[in-house]
Amino acid sequence: MKSLLVLTLLFAVAQFAVADITETYGWEGTETILGNYGDIICTIDTDPVHGGSQSLKLVDDDATGTPQAFVGWVVGLSDGDVVTASFWRYDVTPSSAPSCRIWGGWNDDPEDITNYGGSASGQSDYGPGTGWDLAEYTWTVEGGHTGLVIQVRTYSEAGATVWIDDMTITAPDGAEIRTPAYSAALSMDSWASIKATF
Repeated sequence: MKSLLVLTLLFAVAQFAVADITETYGWEGTETILGNYGDIICTIDTDPVHGGSQSLKLVDDDATGTPQAFVGWVVGLSDGDVVTASFWRYDVTPSSAPSCRIWGGWNDDPEDITNYGGSASGQSDYGPGTGWDLAEYTWTVEGGHTGLVIQVRTYSEAGATVWIDDMTITAPDGAEIRTPAYSAALSMDSWASIKATF
């Protein structure tokens, strides 16, 4: 009986030691994205909404290319770490643009989200185009990369619109997950440090 108790405790400790961390973000405030690539207009909208009272509206502002909105950023990663992200996406155009998918880009500078270290790939399907559906992808870190930028890649023409909502990001304990609220916190920290000097 004593051996069983010891084994159970060891298992519990091992599970705690490899625990993951999870962040959620539902665009219920005023912050939209962490950054972008290409011409894309990102605003808060109240219709359609998957959960809560607001969602993120993405409007393609370019007739060419594949605009990307950076909605999550995980830093402090090591080879072999696993990151999973998901968000709900909305479009009502089956088998045609506009559409979007979840994608990732490696980033090895925790101070600069635009530091692109190559494609991390992402989801292959564009969704059914029949309203809300869940986009999800899991990355395994390789090649010595230490950061991952999670993107909404839009596929459309100028003026076309998609929405996303209710994002979840899971990463290993010890990593740091940054959502659009992170940029607001940085702004507040910067303002506080400026005020403190006077």
